[in-house]
Amino acid sequence: MKISIICVGKIKEKFYSEALAEYAKRLSKYCKLDIIELADEKTPEKASAHECELITKAEGDRILAKIASDAYVIATAIEGGKLDSVSFSKCIQKITLDGKNHIAFIIGGSLGLHPDVKKRADMLLSFSDMTFPHQLMRVILLEQIYRCFRIMNNEPYHK
Repeated sequence: MKISIICVGKIKEKFYSEALAEYAKRLSKYCKLDIIELADEKTPEKASAHECELITKAEGDRILAKIASDAYVIATAIEGGKLDSVSFSKCIQKITLDGKNHIAFIIGGSLGLHPDVKKRADMLLSFSDMTFPHQLMRVILLEQIYRCFRIMNNEPYHK
């Protein structure tokens, strides 16, 4: 199984990098993990709706260019469906049973995802009604993917 995380923005904080490295190490037992970081666009203060559209479009084009044609795409979006960890694990298991061996998760930048990216997605997934920094979202996503594999393999994991 191959898992790609396609995300906008770079990780600058050491504590996020350390957490990501730890989950990447843990996940190596279950899958081949590929994290693809894409440049984010500078957002001017008090950006107009048109400027925000241009920014998400530019970031979205970069995201779309990195999605493999064989990937099942799960985009993180606040309007997506919410799953608990067991349901998420069952969802990933069903995707693999349906013959997909590559799942690409998408995390947008500070303005979210362009509609073109959401249209390309096979699934929109929300982790909360709250908004999280994209750097923290990466850690949360990797933790949930790790938890998912532990659940699928009937291995203990704290609740």
